Amino acid sequence: MTVVIGLTGSIASGKSTIARQFIAYGIPVIDADLIARQVVEIGEPAYEKVVHTFGESILEEDGSINRQALGKLIFNDKEKRQALNEIVHPAVRKEMLRQRDEHVTKGTAAVVLDIPLLFESKLTHFVEKILVVSVRPDVQMDRLMKRNTLSKEEAESRIASQIPVQEKETLADAVIDNNGTKEHSYDQLEALLSTWDIPIATEKPSTE
Repeated sequence: MTVVIGLTGSIASGKSTIARQFIAYGIPVIDADLIARQVVEIGEPAYEKVVHTFGESILEEDGSINRQALGKLIFNDKEKRQALNEIVHPAVRKEMLRQRDEHVTKGTAAVVLDIPLLFESKLTHFVEKILVVSVRPDVQMDRLMKRNTLSKEEAESRIASQIPVQEKETLADAVIDNNGTKEHSYDQLEALLSTWDIPIATEKPSTE
């Protein structure tokens, strides 16, 4: 029976590092952010709806959607942001469930749904177990400022837009403490998968 794991965290918590390690262990990962980009590619139904709703000013010369232009359009406009979400979110959820069910049908031991806003989007019913990648607030702030070249105020604003990671910990089935080295995080993940009786590839985890 396939174990469906919901992987989440907060911005700059290091969730992507853990997602890559799931893949290294031979466990498939369904990436919500990747699907969100794919569903608005040229020719997709959601692409047509986005262009119809927001106009051709958001398009690149090749007809693809300029994500930065679209982002500026919706950033300070709640109604436009909601309109975009009503187009994109159903398409993303449909594709995530299609991929999840495909793995379940094949009898895959486990499949991971990598959903950054798992709690905020109220999608916990998509998964059976929830794994939160957590860091201390000071570490989160430092990583976000360095990674995205943000001011302290900009970083605080982005962090404040999500449920605090410490609150997410209380809602999880398990937590990865990602304050230390990658090796330490990988050891925690390996031990967790053993506890959940999920087999992994025997290849040594990469610490690069």
